[in-house]
Amino acid sequence: MAITLTSLADLAAQGFDDIIDVRSPAEYAEDHLPGAISLPVLDDRERAEVGTIYKQVSPFTARKLGAALVAKNAALHLQGPLADREGGWRPLVYCWRGGQRSGSFATILSQIGWRVETLSGGYKAWRALVVRAVYDTPVASPVVVLDGNTGSGKTEVLNLLPGFGLQVIDLEGLAGHRGSLFGNIGPQPSQKAFEGALAQALAALDPARPVVVEAESSRIGECRLPPEIWKAMVAAPRVTIAAPRGVRAAYLARAYADLSADAGRLGTTVDLLRRMQPAEVIAEWQALAAAGDFVALADGLMARHYDPRYSKHRARMDGAGVEVAVEDLSPGALPDVAARVAEAVRRLAPD
Repeated sequence: MAITLTSLADLAAQGFDDIIDVRSPAEYAEDHLPGAISLPVLDDRERAEVGTIYKQVSPFTARKLGAALVAKNAALHLQGPLADREGGWRPLVYCWRGGQRSGSFATILSQIGWRVETLSGGYKAWRALVVRAVYDTPVASPVVVLDGNTGSGKTEVLNLLPGFGLQVIDLEGLAGHRGSLFGNIGPQPSQKAFEGALAQALAALDPARPVVVEAESSRIGECRLPPEIWKAMVAAPRVTIAAPRGVRAAYLARAYADLSADAGRLGTTVDLLRRMQPAEVIAEWQALAAAGDFVALADGLMARHYDPRYSKHRARMDGAGVEVAVEDLSPGALPDVAARVAEAVRRLAPD
């Protein structure tokens, strides 16, 4: 039996024991349904081989080879990852369009006696719901942007706000990036995977209550913000954390300790600014990095690079704002900063 999803929330409501992606590993790696496990019935090489035979020899020959490969791989999955599944197991199986790969695997599972279902339209149907959510549907909740120059502790404060009863979406967390040249924290998701995670976060919001997001440019690392969230952010009211540059420099030295500990990576990242800064400034920053004077390095980066860029970026935004002045961004002070930000959010966008 094939199920049809009409909204992103439908998937969780179905209550499947497992969601199985039978597409190739490369397809799965680019994006997949939330919580899906990868059990490919054709690996990347096999999928390419079957496709080539389909085009260059005949569809019949390709289907015959494909069936043999699916049977072989299904046997490996049954004797491996699925060996411990009980008789009442209820999985959802999907492929690219809900066609032969998922149908073949589902037939095998159903013959065992499991209560298997397939996804009508496959991954493409899920992706269509994601596209509709992030490209075609305005953000339902009132958006408030948490702003502030580099080093204002915005991300840490944002993630404290749910403790004060506010909804948030951590865009940098979804993108796997801290939003600057120095902000790479590991492999980023694909654009499709980022959009899928954002769509789910938006679907989980209570539209009657405001949602707080951190101020960003339209690109976070390699991930682009889809148009509806970006339009809402440009027009949104803003709560700005205002802290002296020295306080922000000390915060950055602590928050980016992982980068500071890797001298090679830090030097390479500073070098990326050569096309935007004079050679003597780059040399000064490299000397500070080599000497381990990370507070002074952070101060220089903000004074010459980040603060001027933030000012230009902020000037393009439309929303009104409230400023929260702070003199301390140490770990013990951040809960108080978050409390004051939460109060400001409620003044701008009451529940």
